Amino acid sequence: MRKKISLPKVFLLLSWLLISSQVQANNSIVNIAFLAEKVPAQAALSNLDPVLIDEGVQGALLGIKDNNTTGQFTGHQYNLKSIEVPVGDNVIVAFESLVEAGYKYLIVDVQPTTLQKLLIMAREKKVLLFNVSAAQGELRNAGCGTNLFHIIPSFEMRADALAQFMLKKRWNKWFLVKGNTPEDLSFAKAIKRSAKRFGMKIVEEKSWSFQHDTRRTAQSEIPVFTQGEEYDVLLVADVKGLFGDYLAMNTWLPRPIAGTQGLVPRAWHRTHERWGAVQMQNRFYKQAGRWMSDVDYASWLAVRTVGEAVTRAKSIDSMMIKKFILSDKFSLAGFKGTKLTFRTWNQQLRQPVLLATPRSIVSVLPHKEFLHPLTYLDTLGYDKPESTCSFNQ
Repeated sequence: MRKKISLPKVFLLLSWLLISSQVQANNSIVNIAFLAEKVPAQAALSNLDPVLIDEGVQGALLGIKDNNTTGQFTGHQYNLKSIEVPVGDNVIVAFESLVEAGYKYLIVDVQPTTLQKLLIMAREKKVLLFNVSAAQGELRNAGCGTNLFHIIPSFEMRADALAQFMLKKRWNKWFLVKGNTPEDLSFAKAIKRSAKRFGMKIVEEKSWSFQHDTRRTAQSEIPVFTQGEEYDVLLVADVKGLFGDYLAMNTWLPRPIAGTQGLVPRAWHRTHERWGAVQMQNRFYKQAGRWMSDVDYASWLAVRTVGEAVTRAKSIDSMMIKKFILSDKFSLAGFKGTKLTFRTWNQQLRQPVLLATPRSIVSVLPHKEFLHPLTYLDTLGYDKPESTCSFNQ
């Protein structure tokens, strides 16, 4: 015996089919590309940490899923194309091929020098670039670009987060140890800027120049290397992790370690659970089989930025999207307890910075007692009066 369907249910089913067909008929395609530049890998100091071969891409893929969830109802379909440029190959050629294929939204995980080469072409082709890995402050100042958005926190934002935490702890005297890579020097420069900004004193500054494997000589060399004036905390600038992990428990004085090792300022961390972050962590781990990194999180935010702007601006034109992103109508939820927006003077995403040890979150900065006339988030990094960005590219 056939089961009869009631008349209201028939009307409901027909209405749903009509709406579904209209959405499909009016579907707008939003193509997003992920462009990664491979660099020579450093020799691993430990086999405990996995080598990530899909960093950034997995975050972007999760963002595409989230965008398409909303897109079912708004008539938008989001697609992602990933291009990984091998070491030594030409990133510009890959960029041009994407532009010729019609891609207007590019998530870029490239070296700072490469990024600067892309800026003029991005402006000419009306392409929006989303930087998810380069943290150098120069890219937010003299090296900024009119179509370049910075998702990853800058070195200055991270250093300011550390400085604010140290200020509350009254750890006013710093011993700075820096490596010799360009990234180390950029972060060390940011640390010195933050020390001056928040009234701290760097009582000692040394460069790590040892060329041999520190693992075998740490107990004999590091105590001598870290002798000097009395200090409250040891600040480390070792972005690639070539020596910083061996400073703990080997310094001349028993002091906390912070910077690129010890207490580390991060965009994201696997132990972050507040403000609904647990569901984000679980979804990413289920998809990727590993924990989300800073670049993964920045890539997810980049895709979500495009999706949020397309939905609310009701346009897929890149210049309309850019205008909306920089307006006071735009905001983004990032599982950090506050709405995220972009600074109009250098197009850096405002966001809290997580201070974390390897297995725990210690604090989320800035704290709201650090006052600012616009938003307390602008106490991290370059504020408008400090910016030298003129968008000449």
